[in-house]
Amino acid sequence: MTRGKQPEVAKMVTSTPIKGKGGKKRLSLATPRSIKRQKLAVKRKAATPGSEKRKHKFRPGTVALMEIRHYQKGANLLVPKLPFSRLIKEIIQQFGAYRLQSIALMALQEAAEAYVVGLLEMANLCSIHAKRVTLYPKDIKLVRRIRGEY
Repeated sequence: MTRGKQPEVAKMVTSTPIKGKGGKKRLSLATPRSIKRQKLAVKRKAATPGSEKRKHKFRPGTVALMEIRHYQKGANLLVPKLPFSRLIKEIIQQFGAYRLQSIALMALQEAAEAYVVGLLEMANLCSIHAKRVTLYPKDIKLVRRIRGEY
C-alpha cells in the first residue's frame, strides 16, 4: 500500500443513533456513491433558480376590487378605536372638561365613518361623471358644495 492521499470514503463519517441503546451512536462510513448523490442534490437545488414556483399575480385592479368587496361585506369599524378616541378627546378639551361614555364614542365613530364613506361615494360619482377614474380633491369640494356644507 502506498502512502498518499486517503480515499474519500474515510473523510466523511456520519453517525446515526442506535435504537434501544440509550444514547449510543453507531458510526457509518459514507460511500463515494452517497457523497456523489448528496453533491448532485445540492447542485440541482442551486442550479435551477428559474424552476422555483412563482407566486400567482392578479391583474392590476383585481386586488382593489376584492378589497372593496371584502370591506363592503363587513360591518366592523375601519378606523382604529384608540386614535379616534384620542382625536375626539383632544377636540372636546377645547370646549371644556367633558367626559364621554364608551357607547357615545362608538356612536360618534359610526357616524363619522358613515359620513366619510358617503362623501367618498358621491365624490367618486363626480369623477366618473367627469369621465375620470381618479378621485381629485375638486370632486370632494363639489360634493360638499352641492350638499351645502361649504
